[in-house]
Amino acid sequence: MDHTFLVPVRMIAAGTLALRIGRLGSGERVGLAFTSEASLMGTLGPSQQWVRLAREALDDMLAPLGIEHITIDPDRVGEACTDGPPSQQRPSTEHLQTVAAAA
Repeated sequence: MDHTFLVPVRMIAAGTLALRIGRLGSGERVGLAFTSEASLMGTLGPSQQWVRLAREALDDMLAPLGIEHITIDPDRVGEACTDGPPSQQRPSTEHLQTVAAAA
């Protein structure tokens, strides 16, 4: 069974959902995923929309955008760690981006 995550999204034109992504201090874009509603709401606030996605589906949606890494349960806004290689860096969600993702 594939593990599923809560993935932040927002509604754009014509009911299309767009993934929200973060950026590491290095500038690398990363996917965001959360293991619980409490973690998601603690980071992005209670009004953040989300969908439940399997890891493989999230990887498939991010790959065409050139996003290779997903950060699970990222820190609160503004608490990004930028030390170490990209795989160990924590993304800042302060400048969330919205990217359209084809389902």
